[in-house]
Amino acid sequence: MKRRNFAQLSSLAGLGLLFPIYGCKNNSTDHGQKSEVFTPFEKLSAELLTTWCDAMLATQINNPEKPELHGALYCDACDRIHGRCMDAVYPFLYLADTTGEESYLTAAINVMKWSENVSRPDGSWTVIPNPKSWRGITVFGAIALGEALHHHGHVLPNEIKEEWTERLKKAADFIHANFTIDYSHINYAFTAVYALNFLGKMFQNEDYLAHSKQLASKVPEWLTDPNKLIFGENKLSRTPSAKGLLPVDLGYNVEETLNGLVQYAVMEKDEELLKLLTASLNGHLEFMLPDGAWDNSWGTRQNKWSYWGSRTTDGCQPGFALMADRNQAFATAAYLNTELLERCTVNGLLAGGLHYDSHGVLPCIHHSFAHAKSLAFVLDNREQLPTITKTAKLPRQLADGVKHFTDLDVWTATRGKFMATVSSNDVVFKKKYSQTATGGSLAVLWHDDIGPIFTASMAEYILAEVNNQQPQPNGEDIPLTPRLAVTKNDTWYSNLFDLKAKVDFTDNGEIINFKVETQLTDREGNILENGGYVLEYLISNTETIIKATLHPDTDITNNAALVLPLISPTGEKVIQAEENHIKIEKEGAVLNLRSNVPLLIKKTKKERVFNMVPGMEAVPVQAFFEVGQKEIICTVSVS
Repeated sequence: MKRRNFAQLSSLAGLGLLFPIYGCKNNSTDHGQKSEVFTPFEKLSAELLTTWCDAMLATQINNPEKPELHGALYCDACDRIHGRCMDAVYPFLYLADTTGEESYLTAAINVMKWSENVSRPDGSWTVIPNPKSWRGITVFGAIALGEALHHHGHVLPNEIKEEWTERLKKAADFIHANFTIDYSHINYAFTAVYALNFLGKMFQNEDYLAHSKQLASKVPEWLTDPNKLIFGENKLSRTPSAKGLLPVDLGYNVEETLNGLVQYAVMEKDEELLKLLTASLNGHLEFMLPDGAWDNSWGTRQNKWSYWGSRTTDGCQPGFALMADRNQAFATAAYLNTELLERCTVNGLLAGGLHYDSHGVLPCIHHSFAHAKSLAFVLDNREQLPTITKTAKLPRQLADGVKHFTDLDVWTATRGKFMATVSSNDVVFKKKYSQTATGGSLAVLWHDDIGPIFTASMAEYILAEVNNQQPQPNGEDIPLTPRLAVTKNDTWYSNLFDLKAKVDFTDNGEIINFKVETQLTDREGNILENGGYVLEYLISNTETIIKATLHPDTDITNNAALVLPLISPTGEKVIQAEENHIKIEKEGAVLNLRSNVPLLIKKTKKERVFNMVPGMEAVPVQAFFEVGQKEIICTVSVS
């Protein structure tokens, strides 16, 4: 099909669906159309969307003789086809409509044709081409296909449009028949709030609409007190931990769950729910770092933390952009996070963190086709969005001092250019081993001049979701969380497994002092004899001191080490100036680590250790308790 014929088809095809969800401006990109109508945020979104879609096109399998492959997007990083790659139909059709390029139309048609491999008679789609695999992802595929048809269905040949519409109706019936508030993790039920409302209006189905409203009425029951954080990201979703904490995951909440609720509330003009969601967005926004990252160091599903969000979720842009008229900091969040997504794009695909490229790790394609949907959504709905700028400051940029999130047992601290997160959250995902930052760990240390200094990873990298996580590269699993650790009789003990650590703090206006009492514990919860220690984090305008001291009741050491993995990509110069002073030369600044004992850099298979959570490289520095050593003091500064 020539481009001219495609343009004629676009103008002559059907008139689209029956109702306006949001108004649409002229959808233009830099492909020969009126790009000057774009705001800077819209231009960034359009360019990034095009970058991702072009890279995804290059992965699409073209082999009509093999229908089990033809049209799928192949993930080189995971060496497989992700069943949800059909979600790319929406961004592909968006670009087909706005650019007139036939390649995007063909890609959209082919990826939907491939989706027959994950299609079930009950109307569901499965997460992999296995009829017994998880079907809940149908809600995301239905929204993607529905948005594509609603906004851009007029570019399709009529027979394909009718075929897709009928298939969408079957998916809607499946969602209506199966989704309850307890269907699975809470993101499914609350995404279905939007899906059922959206599809109910599309198909003029009052049962869908009533179901949507019924699920939406449950929102107040699924918010923590006092910070209105959505909980339910675990199995069981409402069961509190030993400390009485509920399962909260920041990544899923901001990149998926809140989107569905906000989209519904805006569509319905439900002011009571909009006020509640404003409070919830404010609570979640407390954990955005100044570079647009979501600090999910403590989240229940931290196994999928990818610095900008979570591996298989959609992106924070829809929810925060739609609500920006209520708090300009929401606009800042949407903008800064999109800039971070651009910085994490490697060879056209979105990578799961800052250092995939420097470590030679391939990005999973799931990140791109999921997040491309959110950018297509904000571009399709520009007329209804407030102007998105990054002029308003984020809560952590305005803060000074400490805030304790009692509903998480997590503390955030800001003093001068340092920002920190300390976690003693004791929720364990799926009742497996402790995966998230806990044990009073310094889950994040961030500095205005150089960004992340420490970031938490899983204590042990566990493939809790085999189909949705990449294995660690190099066959090497070294956690990034600052920690105390010792191996005894082939068993690893650390504060990272201590679910009972006690955290207190003081703040005299100059120095914030966190004090953590912890027991070194193994993955099963067994406590190491004579494994009691006190950790302190002293944060001032000029430095952060990390102090590890033998507990007063402990009279011997266990050859424990204070391990401090300094975030640093390959290429930055590391200098051991003295045995107790390590410098890392960064762009425009130097990171210094000094200690009262010798500092050793752990030998690893490559120049840097890399951890999939949250996609960072680091220099793993160790400071050991020697015989008679009662205290280790390490000082972090930036010069």
